[in-house]
Amino acid sequence: MGVEQHKTSRLPGFYKLSPAERVAMVADWAGLDESERAVLAGQGLQPAQADLMIENVVGTYALPLGIAVNFLINGRDYLIPMAVEEPSVLAAISHAAKLIRAGGGFQAESTDPIMIGQIQVLDMPDLEAARLAVLSHSAELMAAADACSASIVAYGGGARGIEARAFPDTPVGPMLVVHLLFDSRDAMGANTVNTAAEAISPRVAELAGGRANLRILSNLADRRTATARGTIPAAELTLPDIPGADVARLIAEANAFAVVDPYRAATHNKGIMNGIDAVCIATGNDWRAIEAGAHSYAARNGRYTALTDWHVDANGDLTGEITLPMAVGTVGGATKVHPTARVAMKLLAVETAGELARLMACVGLAQNLAAIRALSTHGIQKGHMRLHARQVALAAGAGEGQVQAIADQLAAEGNIRVERARELLANM
Repeated sequence: MGVEQHKTSRLPGFYKLSPAERVAMVADWAGLDESERAVLAGQGLQPAQADLMIENVVGTYALPLGIAVNFLINGRDYLIPMAVEEPSVLAAISHAAKLIRAGGGFQAESTDPIMIGQIQVLDMPDLEAARLAVLSHSAELMAAADACSASIVAYGGGARGIEARAFPDTPVGPMLVVHLLFDSRDAMGANTVNTAAEAISPRVAELAGGRANLRILSNLADRRTATARGTIPAAELTLPDIPGADVARLIAEANAFAVVDPYRAATHNKGIMNGIDAVCIATGNDWRAIEAGAHSYAARNGRYTALTDWHVDANGDLTGEITLPMAVGTVGGATKVHPTARVAMKLLAVETAGELARLMACVGLAQNLAAIRALSTHGIQKGHMRLHARQVALAAGAGEGQVQAIADQLAAEGNIRVERARELLANM
């Protein structure tokens, strides 16, 4: 069941609480039991559990787990768990969500969870005849694919189509690439699609009169996308020295830079993934697959470009939108195995993979807003380095009771270097 609608993710002063107080507040918000509270507080994956997940285990590697607040998506409030080591991400994204909340919150949608399985066919006497032969037997091939996944078919998923793409001139001769379109429902779908592609490949090769080689899903899941939109009233963007209407214009100009220039687009999109990856990791999803899909989607028209669009609308307000592939799951994999991922999923209380995909798209849009707002006004380093100062103090050897004092002094001096932190530490 979803989180009750009267709960709000607006938690003023949340950042001022101690970690224990934050755990208590989030646990009460999500109805976590004592064991789940312990996991949220850091007692997550144990070495014995890790040893069952991968090979050659020697231990575990922890990342900070934070909570992004202020998210209102399609009329529902969410607290969003994010696993990330980079300072300023949580603060920036929560503030951006607050700005979008002032304009009514995020609106998000997603397509059906269609994944693509690819079968590479070579050594055909007639490429076009092979393509037509495969397509003419689409129903047979889809039925064979469905026979591999009775449980997903029972839940309403299964094969949705067969496509065949001819490549007459490749480094290894003519090639036919057959696509199996498969609805994987609430699973990410890699194992299911790979199994189905392998199962139908002999028949595909027979129909084509050739030889099947690779049989594998594509991480360019462009049939399985999520879209998020948000509007910020210009007045909400006002800074002490810059009117809100000017900030809106500066953000739109910054986005245009990423639209036209791939060098800027790479960093622009990296910022988007700062947020999305952190939710992927927290929920046990495959962040590498999401990264691959996002960046290849950004280059789908032959030139790498921005995943977002920000512009000033007819009312003078700032409106933004993002669309990208989002092949995430709520069943299977680490999502159900990793203790912290299970607690993160309970906190989110999403009911479908589509809902999780929509949420992640909103996180990406918020993270992008935060980044280009900072970049286009006062620069990104001022706030980022103030938060980074704590890491510098830690690197210099400061203890728990010394970190904040040293970080504050570094920030006040504008001299955030390990060498200076060591000098301050020696004088304490």
